[in-house]
Amino acid sequence: MGMAVSAAFLTVAMALLDRLRWMSYVSMAAVFSFVAFFEVGPGPIPWFLVAELFGQGPRPAAMAVAGCCNWTANFLVGMGFPYVEQLCGPYVFVIFAVLLLGFFTFTYLKVPETKGRSFDEIAAGFRRSAGQGDKYSAPEEFNSLRGDDPDL
Repeated sequence: MGMAVSAAFLTVAMALLDRLRWMSYVSMAAVFSFVAFFEVGPGPIPWFLVAELFGQGPRPAAMAVAGCCNWTANFLVGMGFPYVEQLCGPYVFVIFAVLLLGFFTFTYLKVPETKGRSFDEIAAGFRRSAGQGDKYSAPEEFNSLRGDDPDL
């Protein structure tokens, strides 16, 4: 939510910059708060969420996919921003604010709370929400991966 509010303040500051010179200070404060809220909010989510939602076996591959998606999205935003800014002018950050509100709503409604829960509990919650019930458990899946060799 902090990033969306910062984007709204930045939009207002950029729109009023020609009329009120002191809005440059508001825009600087909005940029600083946007970055700060990113660093304590959605910035580390790809790393923490993937580490908590995947078991030990598929975790490295999931981390690689999450990192690739994260850096690809950063690249696309960085490359596309100048063109979008030319089209939208000072209202370019409205796009960010709307997307951030949508992401906040999705996270609030769909991403499970993982604090104090084991991987097995989180996986069981996903299976229940997918309609599979508690049919499978992570230890059974792990045991099936090692085959007949009990030393693995």
